[in-house]
Amino acid sequence: MDETKTTPFGIFWHKFKKRKTAMVAGVFILLLVFTAVFAPWIAPDDPYEVDYALSMEPPSAAHLCGTDVFGRDILSRIIYGARISLAVGLTSVVIGAVVGVALGLISGFFGGFLDGLIMRTSDVLFAFPGILLAIAIVAVLGPGLINVVVAVSVFSMPTFARIVRGSTLTLKESLYVKAAKSTGASRRRIMFVHIMPGTLSGAIVYFTMRIGTSIITASSLSFLGLGAQPPTPEWGAMLAESRDYIGVADHMTLFPGIAIFLTVLFFNLFGDGLRAALDPKVK
Repeated sequence: MDETKTTPFGIFWHKFKKRKTAMVAGVFILLLVFTAVFAPWIAPDDPYEVDYALSMEPPSAAHLCGTDVFGRDILSRIIYGARISLAVGLTSVVIGAVVGVALGLISGFFGGFLDGLIMRTSDVLFAFPGILLAIAIVAVLGPGLINVVVAVSVFSMPTFARIVRGSTLTLKESLYVKAAKSTGASRRRIMFVHIMPGTLSGAIVYFTMRIGTSIITASSLSFLGLGAQPPTPEWGAMLAESRDYIGVADHMTLFPGIAIFLTVLFFNLFGDGLRAALDPKVK
């Protein structure tokens, strides 16, 4: 028997690599991260450089994705936009995950009043569509990327809390947790050492898939004028700037739209592959 298939990581990798679409998605995500990190060296032009003589130029050898209404290189702006989209998506989901996991753990472990308070608050947030809740939060706080991160974090928390709460309710009745209690282990140790690790597989899968949702939500807010402000090279803001020129210079909307579509698609495919690989019922 191959020993690499008997370790937890070996079992995970053996199942994950069978998901070809997830593997392709993982490669795309790595390339996207690489592009975002090394944007100053990869981008062919300054994303802020204005040249009205090149306004709305179609794709060419000099400008592979063409130029926008201000003559700025669209490819360069998309490359720099990857930095913003990934930063907003990752930051907001990390905050939502940390707070949501903590709330779910507390809710499931202690139950009673705390459980009711946290779950009823989650129900209130679930009553609003995600994008509508985000718009409301940004409308109160004001436009800007930091407030977008706050908004996306808030509507990410309830789902993380529900996922972890459900796992916590199951695990706290398991034999090894009861054994830990009988040996006098503290509540903190039981929560964070014995229960929390078992709740993370579902949270990790949702975390990966939530990044794509967060990116498209942040782009939507920027498109509506509530997120990144011009001349920031953010994908949603680029779509907003170019929407008046559909039919005249379609490349201005085509390439930022493709960037958003592919990023969200591949994050979702990667998350789906993680879900299958972490599910013990999948052989």
